[in-house]
Amino acid sequence: MEKNAKILVVDDEDRIRRLVKMYLEKEDFIVEEADNGTEALELALDNDYDVILLDIMMPEMDGIEVTKKLRNEKNTPIIMLTAKGEESNRVEGFEVGSDDYIVKPFSPREVVLRVKAILRRVSSHDYTEAETPTKNLIVFPHLTIDYDAHRVTADGEEVSLTPKEYELLCFMAEVPDKVFSREVLLKEVWEYEFFGDLRTVDTHVKRLREKLTKVSKDAANMIVTVWGVGYKFEVDDT
Repeated sequence: MEKNAKILVVDDEDRIRRLVKMYLEKEDFIVEEADNGTEALELALDNDYDVILLDIMMPEMDGIEVTKKLRNEKNTPIIMLTAKGEESNRVEGFEVGSDDYIVKPFSPREVVLRVKAILRRVSSHDYTEAETPTKNLIVFPHLTIDYDAHRVTADGEEVSLTPKEYELLCFMAEVPDKVFSREVLLKEVWEYEFFGDLRTVDTHVKRLREKLTKVSKDAANMIVTVWGVGYKFEVDDT
């Protein structure tokens, strides 16, 4: 699945784009570039990329605005590239729908590993559609996860999730009523073992609940906060 994946690298610094592109192409990825937010959004809307590497601070349109506009149309995985002092921007990036972030200065090898981690978990197709025949389902009273179609429905209505939101939901739903700490979720869903911001988990849970609430409050209420510990996917058997 990883081989020949199509990656868009967006950064206004030529040196960074060239370096990242070189390392990605060594892994047989197909890499396209953009040096500003406006061009990035046009390319992302016109093409089906497998992953987008997106700098936050850019001319014309910043990465936050690009993500916000793109999420109205597509759920392509987005990895934000952020400067060390832009912590508030990283949180905002998650809130508008990015899937991961990498702090500058970064190792190009880390970028490759993060891209591969996302590709391992999501199928290489347009995330706005899923036409695969259904074979593998997990069904709850108010929520259904269709693994083959990569689709979630709540009370019969489809819920549009980013790949990371989908992975987070699936991970918890596969073991109902088990409490997962933020550290465990960060390690298993994001593959962060020794680094990573725990608020990454909180922000994604918040967005997941918000999206489910718009369709079904009952489905949203299945994601329960266990104060001082973490989260669980709670199934009411009554």
